[in-house]
Amino acid sequence: MTWVRFVVAVPLGLVVGSLLTVVVSRVAAGESVLAPRSRCPNCGAQIPPRDNVPLVSWGILRGRCRACGIRVSGRYPLIELVTAGLFVAAGLRYPNAWLFAAVATFLAILFALSLIDVEHRILPNAIVYPSLIGYPVYLAAARLFGAPVDLVDAAIGFLAYGGVILVVAIISPTGMGMGDVKLSALIGFVVGAMYLPSVAVAGGLAIVLGGVGGVVALAMGKGRKSALPFGPFLAAGATLALFWGAAIAHAYLNAVT
Repeated sequence: MTWVRFVVAVPLGLVVGSLLTVVVSRVAAGESVLAPRSRCPNCGAQIPPRDNVPLVSWGILRGRCRACGIRVSGRYPLIELVTAGLFVAAGLRYPNAWLFAAVATFLAILFALSLIDVEHRILPNAIVYPSLIGYPVYLAAARLFGAPVDLVDAAIGFLAYGGVILVVAIISPTGMGMGDVKLSALIGFVVGAMYLPSVAVAGGLAIVLGGVGGVVALAMGKGRKSALPFGPFLAAGATLALFWGAAIAHAYLNAVT
């Protein structure tokens, strides 16, 4: 049934990716994602539904506004494609429908937060807070319907990962913000619900990737005091842990025992 999951995941991912393009551009600016309807940033023309079909419309119009002809950024179809890829990967890794929905949407949220953090250096509460409420409710419902999630491990992951990053933020407030604390707590809950040791993997990978990012930034000429947003590294660690956390944890334990 792999092909069925692929056929379902691709259009869902493209639609969610199209929504993310709106979320990324509006939430950081404090604007509503519901209204007004999408408009061309150059001429202000409202984009009709036929020009809002994910990926397809951008290709048909050759990346230009139908009204004024200005070139539309390629980031829009790229966000849609990446999100579709994340949905396909989630569908292949998590065949259970409840888990697929949780992981796929969570990956999309991590992707959106990463883009916003890179561009604006914030992790908006407008995204994080609803997620901190929505995922516990959703996963509790999933557990009632027999999905293989562990809510106790989720709570442990929430407290452990969020607590560790909170301590780091208190000790080094210039290197870590409260947005990182809240995101790490959310990651600990969702990843912990899937497999608790993967939370440690997510944290370890975030630190490693953050270190690599710092070295690359220095090599590119940025000073030591140039702050790098840590949200994308938290998101990347969580993403990798959701797919390979169990394998990495088992390999590590086998190596040290």
